[in-house]
Amino acid sequence: MSNSIEIPFSTTLLVRDTCLCLHVQRAARALARLFDDALRPAGLTNGQFSLMMSLNRPEPPPMGPVAALLAMDQTTLTAALKPLQRKGWVDVMENPRDRRGRLLSLTAEGKAVLARALPIWESTHAMIDGKLPDGSVARLRQDLQALS
Repeated sequence: MSNSIEIPFSTTLLVRDTCLCLHVQRAARALARLFDDALRPAGLTNGQFSLMMSLNRPEPPPMGPVAALLAMDQTTLTAALKPLQRKGWVDVMENPRDRRGRLLSLTAEGKAVLARALPIWESTHAMIDGKLPDGSVARLRQDLQALS
């Protein structure tokens, strides 16, 4: 005889239907696949596009603020930068104000790749926005920002 606790199947259905985390994860994965497929001709994944766009600033940013913007730790950011460095799209350089820190910048080739990818991102976003009811896109963004 087992002493295991039984959770009713109705609870499983309740979690399936109401869990915000599950629904956000599913939506995030679906959007990631959609943008990965769309950006593939530009040679980028959606994560690489977001990372490179976060470097498109007047001054090269340090790693900390970029990691915070992308909601990742610096170790994960370092790993994500490596393929972009190998392709010659991103430079990682010593911070002259803090030799322990690093500054990140797009190379000329990286800027060109990002410029080619931007119209793809824009058209993909327009397609997604068109699938959502009027006004709900802005509300969805606000609601997601409130959670982060």
